[in-house]
Amino acid sequence: MSDQSVTEVEKKVVQSSVEVSEAIQKEVKKEADVGEDIVLETIPEQPLAPSQVSIEQRLPEEIDLADPELYFNRELSHLQFNARVLEQAMDENHPILNRLVFLCIFSSNMDEFFEIRVAGLKSQLEYSRETTGPDGMHPKKVLSLISEQAHKLVRRQYRILNDIIFPKMADENIKFIRRSDWNDKQAAWVKRYFRDNALPIISPVALDPAHPFPRLANKTFNFVVELEGRDAFGRENGLAIVPAPSSLPRLVRLPDEVCDEGDNMVFLSSIIHAHADQLFPGMTVKGCYQFRLTRNADLEVDSDDIGVDLAGALRTELQSRHYGSSVRLEIADNCPTHIVESLLTQFELAEQDVYRIDGPVNLSRLMAVLDLVDRPDLTYEPFSPGLPNKLAKSGGIFEAIKQRDYLLMHPFESFSPVVDTLSEAAKDPKVVAIRQTLYRTGARSPIANALVEAARNGKEVTVVIELRARFDEAENLALASRLQDAGAIVVYGVVRHKTHAKMILIVRRENTELVRYVHLGTGNYHAGNARLYTDYSFLTCDKEIGEDVHRVFQQLTGMSKELKVKKLLHAPFTLRDRLLDMVEAEAENARKGEPSRIIIKVNSLTEQRLVRALYKASQAGVKIDLIVRGICTLRPGIKGVSSNIRVRSIIGRFLEHTRVYYFYNNRNPLVYLSSADGMDRNLNNRVEVAFPVQDYKLARRVKKELEHYLNDNTQSWLLQSDGSYQLAKPRKDDYRSAQRSLMGELANNSRSS
Repeated sequence: MSDQSVTEVEKKVVQSSVEVSEAIQKEVKKEADVGEDIVLETIPEQPLAPSQVSIEQRLPEEIDLADPELYFNRELSHLQFNARVLEQAMDENHPILNRLVFLCIFSSNMDEFFEIRVAGLKSQLEYSRETTGPDGMHPKKVLSLISEQAHKLVRRQYRILNDIIFPKMADENIKFIRRSDWNDKQAAWVKRYFRDNALPIISPVALDPAHPFPRLANKTFNFVVELEGRDAFGRENGLAIVPAPSSLPRLVRLPDEVCDEGDNMVFLSSIIHAHADQLFPGMTVKGCYQFRLTRNADLEVDSDDIGVDLAGALRTELQSRHYGSSVRLEIADNCPTHIVESLLTQFELAEQDVYRIDGPVNLSRLMAVLDLVDRPDLTYEPFSPGLPNKLAKSGGIFEAIKQRDYLLMHPFESFSPVVDTLSEAAKDPKVVAIRQTLYRTGARSPIANALVEAARNGKEVTVVIELRARFDEAENLALASRLQDAGAIVVYGVVRHKTHAKMILIVRRENTELVRYVHLGTGNYHAGNARLYTDYSFLTCDKEIGEDVHRVFQQLTGMSKELKVKKLLHAPFTLRDRLLDMVEAEAENARKGEPSRIIIKVNSLTEQRLVRALYKASQAGVKIDLIVRGICTLRPGIKGVSSNIRVRSIIGRFLEHTRVYYFYNNRNPLVYLSSADGMDRNLNNRVEVAFPVQDYKLARRVKKELEHYLNDNTQSWLLQSDGSYQLAKPRKDDYRSAQRSLMGELANNSRSS
């Protein structure tokens, strides 16, 4: 998850009986009132040289805005975001099954963190290509701090699972039964399950000169078995590897007839462990230990070697993704040291790369519980997304958009108008052409179905598919093939710049003229994500915006010099510089004594020039609020530099994904929504767009929705100047949740706007 769903928070303090890693919390107060603070500690930066004066002790004129002390490390900030996600599993305001989901999300997030970020750092060291960011920290130091903090986080994860989540689920009659607790009926049923479902397809591999260590794919589930004795051929070897069959579920529900009551489950690991001796008849199994290997999963497609076939190059690279270099070993905490050392040697890993765990490896597999038990009382209450009244009652989507612009905020408002726009366009004989960018959507999604139908109905359909959307490459290749088979023109954007912009352009013949209808969004065209991520959708018939989108598509599908756009901001050409100009304009207004204000809401903030511009604006006196869900390298609260900057991270039921740039602009606010985060890759190395909210009422609405986030005191983590995150503390009987407020205002509520 990379982007994954997270749940809604109205924070109560954790009970004093819970052991909490000191690296994660500075304090947990005893059996406290709702709203007491929880602090996620900073991950330490490079120590100062003995002669160096701390930046807090320097005069403003002595501070260089390029000083590494002013920047947090990107990877360590990323790890802290994962820590904030993990903390949601402790929040008693979440239903217990959703607290379990948070543990699964944390596990999935950590997988991607190791597959991409840690793997990248290791590659730098391996190939002597070390680079440092604005923080100046060497990759070797970063890896050391990651290992230190990640080990503490993982230990905490399993303590939460074993000491909090499992017992609370047992209180609700949802039980995960250990091997030692199976009754006779359960043991007999499990034995039959193993005999009928597992034994025929398991292929144990003894390790000897004729049986080399098997090549294990990334994140596959395996056992290392310690054996004693000689086999029928007289061979004697101490170890064997047992790959768990990928076709078997990792969690198996026991039938009601062998249980007293409730929902009862056993782990596949327990089933295989209990019957490991049947895999090695006549041998003595001294020990059986589950483990999982994480490998580098980042695809490296060399643009210079692609030639004319990006799709072919990507297909070739996908075949090797599962067998990249090793980066992490997770193994049962009771595995003997000599076996662990043997595996580390085999995988060319160091001691800091091994994670000894007290429970099943790959907790993300516990998501299966949601399908195995029918307990809606233990999950979030469902809701119906809202829909503006005029849009719901219109005689047709195009007629409605022609009358006015529409702004939708998902998931509180329905994603269906976006799908309906394409579906209606596919059937409408007046529609002559459709162009769309796709980043993540699915080969069989409603969006894909509408594009296929449009192409088959003779529309000119052109789709820009970004094949390199991480971990969705195979799905995007399948989507491209399906669209091409239907007759659509499919292109893959620009080789060295990912196409991340979210745009639909529909050209409709109305009387004697061609009219352009446009959708622009901050998120992906994925209906499932639209129920889990917060994103904006904008539907308009604005002539100049339509012309701008047309020009952007010209650049993506053809070849041309930079084309001037009137209203959109377009990365990598104008977006970054225009943002810097707007920040500087606020700073200049502040210097003149005019009112000034900046609010930016993004997933991550790392682009150094943007951070420096914000520092300068703060120095000029601009009040700046940054709502940064994940990575933030900017250091707030430094006297003379960033004392006017506040940074908060909202972690809730939904994954915060909207990107909003708000500037007061001397009483004439500028509001831009965008697909782009404040990161170097988004502003400088991707095709992105930011689009203005020109309608006064809609702009005022966006500002109001931003204020919900700024007023949040239950889901909001405040970044401190030392790098720690502190949970906002509500006053008694004053609990404000941005996501709940937005749900109340927008969901299941027909509105006039």
